Amino acid sequence: MSHAATVARFRAMHQGPGVFVIPNPWDPGSARVLAGLGFQALATSSGAAAGVLGRRDGQVSRDEAFEQARAIAAAVDLPVSADLEKGFGDDPETVAETIRMAVEAGLAGGSIEDATGNPDRPLFDLGQATERVAAAAETARELSFVLTARSENFLRGRPDLDDTIVRLQAFDKAGADVLFAPGLPDLAAVRTVCAAVSKPVNFMVGIKGRSFSVAELEAAGVRRISLAASLYRAAMTGLVDAGREIMAGGTFGYLDRTMITAELNTLMQG
Repeated sequence: MSHAATVARFRAMHQGPGVFVIPNPWDPGSARVLAGLGFQALATSSGAAAGVLGRRDGQVSRDEAFEQARAIAAAVDLPVSADLEKGFGDDPETVAETIRMAVEAGLAGGSIEDATGNPDRPLFDLGQATERVAAAAETARELSFVLTARSENFLRGRPDLDDTIVRLQAFDKAGADVLFAPGLPDLAAVRTVCAAVSKPVNFMVGIKGRSFSVAELEAAGVRRISLAASLYRAAMTGLVDAGREIMAGGTFGYLDRTMITAELNTLMQG
């Protein structure tokens, strides 16, 4: 499928009539398994990408992130959207170049957040944050790319719903295709955000106590549900549980809970 056709397919998924789930693989194998299960689009996760390299979230370079994203996109015949963090730079020009590189990597979309990475100043001020989104949106329009703009208040110690909405509305006007405020505390906040903007809203499942069912999120107005690093953590939980069983008891009961190789291979073949 051509890049233009993949992007058109991805863009159409955001128009409804209902919600869709976009899970987050961490390598080509997990991408092929998710495709084999029937998911229609995939997204990368900065946290999972870092975990694969034995690092913490935010410690992956732009080149490393694109190496992983390129491998995932090449492994499946599905639209893939990338977690591009803050665009791997502060200035709008760097953010625009990141979008250009994402298209070259075969990605159909990607997200840019307003978090600085500096704990003393966790978010870009509204003007700079909007300029960064506008630069990304201009390049996205030029090259055919679905841009998601993220307001990070609730993940960065600033649980201010009013400011989050102001930011999302500014990103909406700046040209973002999808809007995203990870960490919203409840369904009332989700409904408020969805009603306040004109673009499709992505909700992130993955935080205990702040994750809701597909039906609940659809009723609240959400169009896309991402899973962040939660599937990677689920896989690593299985690894840790198996390792602890072996170390503590010398038994291999985890084998009774795992799929056989033939089943896994069938999923990977699509």
